[in-house]
Amino acid sequence: MHDALDHILALSEDSAALIGLYDPADRLRYANAAFRAAFFVGPAETPTFAEILRRNHAAGRSTRIVQPDFEAWLASAVSRRAKLRHRRVLSDLLDGRWLSINENVLPNGWSLFVGLDVTDLRSCDLQLQSDRDAALKAAQTDELTGISNRRHIMAVLASMITGELSGPMAGGCACLLDIDHFKRINDSFGHPAGDAVITDIARALQAAIRPRDALGRVGGEEFLLVLPETSFEDGEALVEKLLRGVATRRPLVAQPSIRITCSAGLVAYRRGESVEAVYARADKALYAAKAGGRNRLCKAA
Repeated sequence: MHDALDHILALSEDSAALIGLYDPADRLRYANAAFRAAFFVGPAETPTFAEILRRNHAAGRSTRIVQPDFEAWLASAVSRRAKLRHRRVLSDLLDGRWLSINENVLPNGWSLFVGLDVTDLRSCDLQLQSDRDAALKAAQTDELTGISNRRHIMAVLASMITGELSGPMAGGCACLLDIDHFKRINDSFGHPAGDAVITDIARALQAAIRPRDALGRVGGEEFLLVLPETSFEDGEALVEKLLRGVATRRPLVAQPSIRITCSAGLVAYRRGESVEAVYARADKALYAAKAGGRNRLCKAA
């Protein structure tokens, strides 16, 4: 077996394909020569996915990113990483190459990146695949915030419940979060201010959760957070920390005295349970948090 692994590593190192292995914290643990050259990673470095993209964007190299707000683009990209077992996307590099990237995720959170150079494909084929990827991203992404939309986050929750992306005995939690008194914000300051609050809270939550967690906007001012392989106690501690963080933010620049808070409903999902049942229990817990005075977390069995 050790000989076989040695041969696999030797062949991988010499492969023209870009091969990278990420741990559950989204930190690069192995990369072959082709990967390191394309993404400017040193042999002994172990940067995270976000760190690789951020420093290459600052240096004007590697991945082509056309969106003017890089941090919004990055938050959106991170929100979809390692959330489904298999994923394929098309990416173009600033050196003119096109890569077909396959991402495969193990139940323990480790993920494999394999990029194939498809530059020699006919331009019409590349355009078709690029258009397909753009349409798929749009179908999975909330237009306002850039995080997962309702359809995608519910699919992620389903995959976690069935165990597709977690161990057979692993459990987890789901949490609904709702911005308190949101209608009052819209009525007092207008819908652009309301959009600014939703976007700010979405980015703050996305930045504060763990790499394997998933966040999506399920409608209006409501978000769904999926916490795989997380005990009820750990889920409670994490959500309480998120609520404290939200309460410190002042997203309305013109109204710095306005304090934003969220209420949350947390449940532990059960193997074999339907997505609808999990959502309904979380919604019941959220309702209890609202009825109990808001800016708090309530749990439901």
